[in-house]
Amino acid sequence: MQQDFTIGIEEEYLLVDRDSLALAPAPDAFMQACRAELQDQVAPEFLQCQIEIGTKVCTTTADAREELKRLRAAISRHSAAHNLAPIAVSCHPFSDWRDQAFTEKDRYDTLERELESVARRMLICGMHVHAGVDAEAMRIDLMPQLSYFLPHLLALSTSSPFWSGRDTGLASYRLSVFDNMPRTGLPPAFDSWDQYQRTAGTLIDLGVIEDTSKIWWDLRPSDQYPTLETRICDVQPRLEDSVALAGLVQSLVRMLLRLHGSNLRWREYDRFLIAENRWRAQRYGVAEGLIDFGERRIRPVEELLDELISLLAEDAEALGALDDVARLRDLAREGTSATRQRAVFSAAPEGAGGEAVVRHLIEEFHDGL
Repeated sequence: MQQDFTIGIEEEYLLVDRDSLALAPAPDAFMQACRAELQDQVAPEFLQCQIEIGTKVCTTTADAREELKRLRAAISRHSAAHNLAPIAVSCHPFSDWRDQAFTEKDRYDTLERELESVARRMLICGMHVHAGVDAEAMRIDLMPQLSYFLPHLLALSTSSPFWSGRDTGLASYRLSVFDNMPRTGLPPAFDSWDQYQRTAGTLIDLGVIEDTSKIWWDLRPSDQYPTLETRICDVQPRLEDSVALAGLVQSLVRMLLRLHGSNLRWREYDRFLIAENRWRAQRYGVAEGLIDFGERRIRPVEELLDELISLLAEDAEALGALDDVARLRDLAREGTSATRQRAVFSAAPEGAGGEAVVRHLIEEFHDGL
């Protein structure tokens, strides 16, 4: 394998008022201060109560950790100057999407005009992990193999059980909102890079989309970088969980490329079957298991993760990510952010659960900074 196994992480955060704990729009002065310090590593999002950060290209999870610490600390510091606090969660526990203001930007104006209410409900935040894959043809070849693991990534990352003040019963309600958008969900399988370009090019030539950044599959070749971009994960309240998930993506890509170098590959399953696991992850997180298609039975996520870590231990160790990936066993065993949020909500006095969850999320955002 003659390539560098780089990673990059993009995270979207929500901004809350420190007193009411409800969502609050970012003042212009806040964005200007963030831009002055972080330059192009920070950007406004679709709604004014959101902000997006992106790490530099990282070689190791240790690099990614330091990048996220620096970026999260800067966002927190500039937020505090405006009585705001950032939270890294995919849905706010009680604020309503109808009350939020939009960011004035040509791209977002177009999105709202084209998608109407579907776009206006996009009060959600995700985490995207870019894994470097140098060859265009290889990105296409790896997509259907890596797709098998997308439900596993979702199950381990679930952080959005609440929507507009109600427990949805889902571990990732974010995905229910996002799936209303066009060009989302599991990616199709393509025979070649040329076929992918021709397919996407049809919509570009017709003026339906301006470029492939408007294709929002759970996994896609990046429009800007020589990477495969996983977009399935809920954003993580705790920085260390973000790093662990990024390490898993990086290790999976290395494992699949290692198999390719031995003239082997991960078995490809029909999108119909993978979609069923995707739903199980969306609904239950790590609580009810995923389908092992090889064994034709439902197995606990903790058991599947142990097996997966054994398969890619060689790769994670070579990348210096083994300890970080191993941390995911805690999520599989103890539950994800969705589990923790529900526990905090249940323990709070009646009528105060939503505020208690936001305080909990503020604490987790700052843990380790």
